[in-house]
Amino acid sequence: MLLAKKLTVEERVQRARIKIVDSTDFPEFKAMAGLIMVGDTSFVDDDHPVKTACTNGRDEIYNRDFVDTLNDAQLRGVVLHENYHIQYRHLTTWDHLWKIDPQLANMAADYVINLQIFTPERVEAKFVEPIEGMLYDTKYVNLDVAQVFDDLRREQEESKKKGGSGTPSGDSFDTHDWEGAQEMTADERNELEREIDQAIRQGSMMASKTGSGGARDMFGDLLSAQVNWRDALRDFISDTCVGNDYCSYAKPDRRFLQYDMYMPSGVADQVEELVIAIDTSGSIGTAEITSMLSEVRSICETVPPKRIRILYWDTEVCRDESYELSQLSELVHSTKPEGGGGTEVSCVPKWLTDNNVSPQACIVLTDGYLYGGWGEWSCPVLWCILDNKDAKPDCGKTLHIKSGDMK
Repeated sequence: MLLAKKLTVEERVQRARIKIVDSTDFPEFKAMAGLIMVGDTSFVDDDHPVKTACTNGRDEIYNRDFVDTLNDAQLRGVVLHENYHIQYRHLTTWDHLWKIDPQLANMAADYVINLQIFTPERVEAKFVEPIEGMLYDTKYVNLDVAQVFDDLRREQEESKKKGGSGTPSGDSFDTHDWEGAQEMTADERNELEREIDQAIRQGSMMASKTGSGGARDMFGDLLSAQVNWRDALRDFISDTCVGNDYCSYAKPDRRFLQYDMYMPSGVADQVEELVIAIDTSGSIGTAEITSMLSEVRSICETVPPKRIRILYWDTEVCRDESYELSQLSELVHSTKPEGGGGTEVSCVPKWLTDNNVSPQACIVLTDGYLYGGWGEWSCPVLWCILDNKDAKPDCGKTLHIKSGDMK
């Protein structure tokens, strides 16, 4: 009698992925076919710092000894868990919470996705199986990560007032590599966002063609999810406007650590020029302009640029204002918007080239109803698009904002 060959850990994870996207009982998971191919997957032994499973928001790591302790249903749950972190962009969307309290940020993210993965019907069908000690509480149904985080902080403060340690009970069973997510370059983050977006759209389309209507419920409004625009704006400026005035070994460049090379990272005391390009074709009001400029000025108090240049444009750049670091306090009150014609953003990168202006980054505020495409840019771009979730720039990073949130 032939004995069945024992699968390796790598083969078990691959089989779990196939079972997930090929499930007939839960066809909504067909929509994840593209998503589980995002990033790289690696496997480590027990002497590695990752003792269970880990993601940096793009790549996955599985500890072989940990996987060996799991049955197939538990492993499917773990694979889904890591990919839910990726699909929701947890480690880039909520990194401001991690900076406040790493443990609570980990817990909040896990509470949210475990409720979505380990539903009663899936557990009853033994498609997934909870892992002992995992974070699960039905009081967090329909809450997002920030809301769960706030509740955990409230509980923490109440515990301290009662003489407790304030240490929350429970912890994440997996590892969240926030540091790794932080050290992706701006280009890597932009590419990851586009890759995830494309994977979700393709997966949803494939699921709908096979009659898997649950895919829409599974992803919901994920592609147009609102994040705090102020936090996202601050992250873009902080991540993009960096330089290499000098090198420091205090924070080694993580890109070289995998090769056992300890290399310094670049450090900049001051960033170069930052351009704010504002659509004045008639779609952006004074209140939105004031709110955007006020926030930029506030951010630049901690990430000071040598200069901020404001360009007001419609079919051409109608006004150019330049503010040195010492003049930033005057920015909001002294600016004078001009324009009112059509909407052709391609005039902005052309103006920059014609006037030999090479900014470190450009932030474009527009409603996204453009003529002539999104333009050709030679610097990182953040598109702040008001009240137009259908606008999808083909370059740069996109931040959809509701005008009501800017008041």
